[in-house]
Amino acid sequence: MALRRNIRLRREYLYRKNLEGNARKDFDRKQQIRGALREGKAIPTELRNDEARLSHQISLEDDRTAIPTSHIDDEYAAAGFTDPKICITTSRAPSSKLKQFAKELKLIFPTSSRINRGNTKVPELVEACRTNNFTDIIVIQEHRGTPAGLIVCHLPYGPTAHFAIANVVTRHDIEDRGTMSEAFPHLIFEGFQSSLGKRVCNILKHLFPVPKADTRRVLTFVNRSDFISFRHHVYRKPGGGEVSLSEVGPRFELRPFQIRLGTLEQKEAEVEWALRPYMNTAKKRNEL
Repeated sequence: MALRRNIRLRREYLYRKNLEGNARKDFDRKQQIRGALREGKAIPTELRNDEARLSHQISLEDDRTAIPTSHIDDEYAAAGFTDPKICITTSRAPSSKLKQFAKELKLIFPTSSRINRGNTKVPELVEACRTNNFTDIIVIQEHRGTPAGLIVCHLPYGPTAHFAIANVVTRHDIEDRGTMSEAFPHLIFEGFQSSLGKRVCNILKHLFPVPKADTRRVLTFVNRSDFISFRHHVYRKPGGGEVSLSEVGPRFELRPFQIRLGTLEQKEAEVEWALRPYMNTAKKRNEL
């Protein structure tokens, strides 16, 4: 029954997503009609056949319904109302270094659980997470004992983002590291201005619950030339004096290389974006 329900929900989601193109076209036409009426000009000739229908829709809209929604609104509809519930796991037969990194990632995400993968296959893993109401799956991959990949899969519909990971420095390798806090962290994102950057920012920020105003824990994601530097700090302000900042760790660099409109087990899912490093022009690369 659960499998049939997931298939039905996925079909409904894809159907709503396919309606976005028509909704966007109607929105653009309504904007032209609004502009013509505002400036006292004649309705454009190509819109006269649809003028009555579109004008009727305009009369029924308010500030909230005038802007068309997107599949992204469905993906993160519950964000801010319920805290994320994240499953952190690894590729099969992880090394001791990857296990240690997985433990440190669990400390970064306050509402996460670390699960030993064992021989569990990807479809079984995703179905188990759906059944237990997880909102996201994070899978860490390695190459010769070094963390090399990070997959973030949002449930139940997706997206699934693939990142290369490099320059990992664990907490124990950071001198004078601060004390690990379990408070919900504040987030700082810098350099995510493009549409792709906003998409990646959206995927990452929804892995964290809403923090309290007095939280003194800060996670920073800084994008420079498509490489995202991650840093983790806590700060103190004793007696209203100068702020004292301490790095907690770990630290690492992420580079996104693919975003799919589906979950981890759906190999047929549409590729929303993929890195093509041999395209030299900025226009073709669609940089962050």
